[in-house]
Amino acid sequence: MKKIIAIFFLSFSLFVHAQNEQLAMNYFDRGEFEKALISYEELLKTQPNNANFFQKTVECYQQLQQFEKADKALQERYTKYKQGALLVDIGFNYQLQKNTNKANNYFDQAIDKIKKNPSEVYGIGFLFDKKGLIDYAILAYQTAMDLEPKNNFNYQLALLYGQKGDFDTMIEKFLTESINNPQNLIMIQNQLSRFMSEDTTSTFNDVLKKALLFRVQKNQDIFWNEYLSWFYVQQKEYGKAFIQEKAIYKRNPESFGNIVNLGQLAIEENDETAAKDILGFVLENTKDLDLQIQSHSYLMEMKIDKSQSKDYPLINQELDNLIKEFGVSPFTLSLLKLKAHFSAFNLKDAETGKVILKNVLEMPLNKQQVAETKMELADILLFEEKFNQALLYYSQIESESNNNPIGQEASLKIAKTSYYKSDFKWAEHQLKVLKSASTQLIANDALDLYLLISDNTVEDSTQVALKKFARADFLLFQDKKQDALEAFQAILKENKGDAIEPVTLLRIGKIHEKLNDFTQALSNYQAIIDNHKESIYVDEAYFFAAEIYAQTGNIEAAKPLYEYIIMNKVDSIYFVEAQKKYRKLRGDSI
Repeated sequence: MKKIIAIFFLSFSLFVHAQNEQLAMNYFDRGEFEKALISYEELLKTQPNNANFFQKTVECYQQLQQFEKADKALQERYTKYKQGALLVDIGFNYQLQKNTNKANNYFDQAIDKIKKNPSEVYGIGFLFDKKGLIDYAILAYQTAMDLEPKNNFNYQLALLYGQKGDFDTMIEKFLTESINNPQNLIMIQNQLSRFMSEDTTSTFNDVLKKALLFRVQKNQDIFWNEYLSWFYVQQKEYGKAFIQEKAIYKRNPESFGNIVNLGQLAIEENDETAAKDILGFVLENTKDLDLQIQSHSYLMEMKIDKSQSKDYPLINQELDNLIKEFGVSPFTLSLLKLKAHFSAFNLKDAETGKVILKNVLEMPLNKQQVAETKMELADILLFEEKFNQALLYYSQIESESNNNPIGQEASLKIAKTSYYKSDFKWAEHQLKVLKSASTQLIANDALDLYLLISDNTVEDSTQVALKKFARADFLLFQDKKQDALEAFQAILKENKGDAIEPVTLLRIGKIHEKLNDFTQALSNYQAIIDNHKESIYVDEAYFFAAEIYAQTGNIEAAKPLYEYIIMNKVDSIYFVEAQKKYRKLRGDSI
């Protein structure tokens, strides 16, 4: 019984202590330093050796400008423990009082501590960094490395030099650490990526590129070719990355998979020129049937995307020839799906598409292949306006895919199907969940559609215009561009000045782009820029217009449009891409 009582009181005291600690932390976080000080002083009485409670007590003194009390506490603790980091705290307390001489004196004493015992650098270097004393932090780490060569603080030093804006030294340290300790490569590249994306002047990118090029030319180690390829991929310069990957492949044929992955990236980013070059190289240099089929599929997909109706007979023949060459089997699933999709959406022969896919489902497929095939079949059923049958297949995929990417894609298509049917309430319900999807593209699409529905329900509770818009969007899904264009133009005419106008202009602009009518596309984007400056679609109008000007060689017209996004739309999903495109047009050597 006594044991039970003892355990009860111990548990209760621990609970009360945890509550008091939480209370002190809440006071501190809210800036109520008088109350926080009382709480931390009480906690420190119960645990005098607790470094966190002591540090918070000192910080409360400093926030309340009770510097003498802070100094006394720090001096007493230093006398007791002789920890070098406390010298940094004492010096910082004087710095807060603008007593630079005394502050530097204590900081120098901390450096002397490292000279006597290099292991002290862990506490001292960290605290210098935490207090924003960058030069002293650099001196601390460098002193420890000079005294004990086994110490390695290149990573910490690189970050410190980066904070100072000394990119040359930062990059030198990071690259040295990369080659010496490849296990840290991903962590280092993540840091470099952050600086690359935050650099608005391209200075950092220039320095990094030059440093990598120097190492590639000076050193035959393919490590540096791989690094330079990584750099170009970050910049979405896939053609330049391909040059490095080819050089790597010549010395290491086992690296062929990297070239295939690079081709996929180029396709995803719509770099058609690089993608064709890369996939052509793959076809010339592999006997692997999977890679051949995959490459042919990607090439045909790009060809279809850029095709006009006059090209369809030749494309259809090419698809038939490839299927005949490689056979009908689970291995040629990508070609079979492409043939089915092309038959339905381009040739408007849905029956042929469905027959192909239903035959595929009779084959021994794995779970992923079944889901992919059902997805394509559902798309064709939706194309035929067989909404319920399409929903049945999408729902099967969703329930069988455990919230993985293809399951989330199916969820999005369920929402879109409801939207096409003008069942906006159910679509909104689905989209609320998908806005936080793990796949960024799906999350963005879900958010766009959610905003479209909600924004055009507030002003028009009957949703008349939205129903017409959903029908026009469905025509786009069916690849009936001309019919969709006429439907959107009718909405524009009937709803001039309404909330739906800017997104309608955007849709019309994109259709004109698909039809290669860039003048009309630009006219619609300009209408958004001129008349809907507060619209959520204005950054898209700026970006799409800039892209047209850039692709058609009107650099001077493109630059200010990209620049507008950089200066005014920091939260835009096009912000990073606009930065890169603007630098490139400006002539920066990225």
